[in-house]
Amino acid sequence: MNTPTRKTLAVLVDNEAGVLSRVVRLFSGKGYNIESLAVGTTDDPAISRITIEILASEDQTHLISSQLRKLICVHSVKTLNAEHAIRRELVLIKVSAATSETRNEVIQIANIFRASIIDVSVASLTLAVIGDESKAEAIQNLLRELESSNWCAPAWLHWNAGNSPLTNRPK
Repeated sequence: MNTPTRKTLAVLVDNEAGVLSRVVRLFSGKGYNIESLAVGTTDDPAISRITIEILASEDQTHLISSQLRKLICVHSVKTLNAEHAIRRELVLIKVSAATSETRNEVIQIANIFRASIIDVSVASLTLAVIGDESKAEAIQNLLRELESSNWCAPAWLHWNAGNSPLTNRPK
């Protein structure tokens, strides 16, 4: 049970300058590497949600959660259960498409994967792909065959499925 596995923590915090820095410093100070990090304001503009993915054992996850709860700026911490969470990867890909033939090929690939074309220029197209790991990997492999493509590191987005609230442990 103490084997490191992928864990996702959903943390509600004050939406103030410096809060993200304090949370991240806690992880680095304890020797944890953050695999993925997503931050956004909730429906309450005074509260932000930080979703953090780490490789950790159950014991390590419990310890870091306890340490997070001690921070004054933290309202709640919840470990998301992989079986009851929605997990999606967001990848941005810029593809060189100088010719109309290449541009059409990129558009066809984007349509097959239901990717959004978010920017078009004379020489390139930028795509946004949202899905599981296999979808992002498959489109990247196809686009590698073209002249040139660049992509940013993926962001993992997580959400509790169903009726499970995030604020199960308020301070």
